[in-house]
Amino acid sequence: MPSSVHSQDQDQSMIDAVPSEQQEQQEDVLELEDKRIVIQLPGATETAASFQFEGEGHTLGNALRYAIMKNPQVEFCGYTIPHPSETKMNLRIQTYDTTNAVEVLEKGLDTLMDLCDVVTDKFTTARDAFNASEADKMSS
Repeated sequence: MPSSVHSQDQDQSMIDAVPSEQQEQQEDVLELEDKRIVIQLPGATETAASFQFEGEGHTLGNALRYAIMKNPQVEFCGYTIPHPSETKMNLRIQTYDTTNAVEVLEKGLDTLMDLCDVVTDKFTTARDAFNASEADKMSS
C-alpha cells in the first residue's frame, strides 16, 4: 500500500507550483501604484473572459455590468462576489464573434468613468446654485 505521508518540502513545492497557463495569465494584470487591480482569470478566449477585481464589491460590479450590457456586441455580462469576507469581485463577459472581451471591459470602464464625470458636474452645479441662493437669503 502506498504511503500517504508527505514531507513539508513536498507540500510547499506543490503550493509553489504554478501551471504554465497561469504564469502566462500573470501578464494580463492592470496595475496601479504597484497594486494589482484587475486580473484576467485563466481559461479566457477572445470572446469570453472572466476578470477579478481586487478591493471591489457590488457597487462597481453592478454599475460596470450595466454599462457593459449597454453594448450591443455583448451577449452576456454578470458579476459575483465569491465570498462576503473577501474584497474581490469577479466579472464575466461573453461577446459575439466580432468583439474582444478585453476591449469591451475597457470600453465599459471608460463609459462608467464618463458617467461619473457627468454626475459630478451636475452635483457641483446644483450645490453651487444652492449655496448662492442661501447666501442671497442671508444677505437679505
